[in-house]
Amino acid sequence: MRTTTRLLIALTCFIYASCNNDTNHEHKTEQQPEGKMKSTIAESPFGTLDNMPVTKYTLINPSGMEVSILNYGGTITDIIVPDKNGSKGDVVARFDSLSGYLQKGNPFFGSLVGRYGNRIANAQFSLDGKKYTLAANNDGNSLHGGNKGFDKVVWKAEKMAGDSSLELTYLSKDGEEGYPGNLPVKVVYTLTNDNALKIDYTATTDKPTPVNLTNHSYFNLSAGRDSTILGHQLMINADKFTEVNDKLIPTGKLPGVKGGPMDFTASKEVGRDIGQVKGGYDHNFVLVKQGNELSKAAEVYDPGSGRVMEVWTTQPGVQFYTGNFLNGQLVNTPGNVKYNKHAALCLETQHYPDSPNQPAFPTTILKPGETYSQTTIYKFGTK
Repeated sequence: MRTTTRLLIALTCFIYASCNNDTNHEHKTEQQPEGKMKSTIAESPFGTLDNMPVTKYTLINPSGMEVSILNYGGTITDIIVPDKNGSKGDVVARFDSLSGYLQKGNPFFGSLVGRYGNRIANAQFSLDGKKYTLAANNDGNSLHGGNKGFDKVVWKAEKMAGDSSLELTYLSKDGEEGYPGNLPVKVVYTLTNDNALKIDYTATTDKPTPVNLTNHSYFNLSAGRDSTILGHQLMINADKFTEVNDKLIPTGKLPGVKGGPMDFTASKEVGRDIGQVKGGYDHNFVLVKQGNELSKAAEVYDPGSGRVMEVWTTQPGVQFYTGNFLNGQLVNTPGNVKYNKHAALCLETQHYPDSPNQPAFPTTILKPGETYSQTTIYKFGTK
């Protein structure tokens, strides 16, 4: 009798576990008890591009946080985290199909950006006495790697041992988008047990070349309940910012932030001083840090949901962007939501814009024998 009872209990537990082995938790609010669930990575088809399959990989940690990533553009499509009441929501702007990401005007939602994130003035730079010409895809300047940057290619994806990390690799060939040198790139997304998304970037080259990699996710911690992020509270650990001209190209000056609209040294509402900034925030902030140490760069808090996001990075700067160019015209959005101006914000960890043309800025030139390496962490919680 005891043997039969034990068999029945074991069978019941097996059936319960099987019924709950559901990797699609996007619309569920129940919390999985810590330690009762293992980290997993699920795969699902997301279309094809140039006869290559595009796959969506969903990382799920023991507490039920989910991060979904495409091999197309290394794109983060979902970050699903609980609010202060335990109700889960997606805190990044996204599209509901590959067609959305392929549409003209996609503002780099969730994408890996390279070979050079941000702007390079006049779409050109000189290196070792040679002039290189890039695609002038942004008001006469080059933006986010050119016409077909890292955000528009299919990466090789591999699930790493442990079911918590996804490795993406891509070879940017010599001359691609005007940049010199063959550049093998590796990006590893890791979802930790404490609700942090860690992104590790590495690259090498066989010729000197500029490299500045980042992720371009758009965050709204209300998970869409608020149509803008103007009520979010933001702290940026920066005492200077990169002054820019009317085309958002650095002038070379690094003014202090203290006391002005660029001052986020103490947390304040994003919308408090935005009216004093022509066009809205789209600026690189110079972080207070020592060398390439991993340190806290920013913290965002949404009072309504109670969600908090910390940003940690080894990079010297972070581009704070308030979705100034969103205009409600994007299609293939979830539920046909309209992403209007200021619908979401970006905190892109990076080197300064136009560094190849600004000798006083920290160098972005990677040389043969060196390894480009940076780490950024987006950590989520509530208060």
